[in-house]
Amino acid sequence: MAKKQIIIGIDPGTQVTGYGIISSNGQNAELVIVGSIFMEKFDDHYDRLACIYDRTLELIKEYRPDCLAIEAPFYSKNVQSMLKLGRAQGVAMAAALTHKLPVFEYAPKAIKQAITGNGNASKEQVADMLTHILKTRELPKQLDATDGLAAAVCHHFKLKMGITSSSVGSKNSWASFVKNNPNKIIQ
Repeated sequence: MAKKQIIIGIDPGTQVTGYGIISSNGQNAELVIVGSIFMEKFDDHYDRLACIYDRTLELIKEYRPDCLAIEAPFYSKNVQSMLKLGRAQGVAMAAALTHKLPVFEYAPKAIKQAITGNGNASKEQVADMLTHILKTRELPKQLDATDGLAAAVCHHFKLKMGITSSSVGSKNSWASFVKNNPNKIIQ
């Protein structure tokens, strides 16, 4: 039996960031927690980023995951929206990197493909399929939460298939950057 791993998945957003944590034994995945970080009380974009960073750190400290799977920002014609999403993703990644967690990025279509078999599936179809995969009756109605959970389950499936090239070992990975630039990481 493979070593049990705890995987945190994040769906970054500047209004709502979804997260899900699963336990994977290499063959099966079990739901640990799923939820959302709501930021409507913050008017300032930087306060929202701090909230994402702080809550991600809290989750990491409490659940001690072995890695972070995160949804990569999708291409958008609105450059400002794309930059804000990239920043949200970046602060979640920074929280993981401060705990030396490997980071794995997955495109939204790749996550949908892994969960439903269809890269163009709706968020509702992904949420519905997750209830079957994780053998749970109900998940939160907040689709950002199930999207974060989907990133974690996607990574579980990649591990199950022996595919982990999204981060570790690739010369363009975050883990590689940290390893090759130890003086650029603030402790």
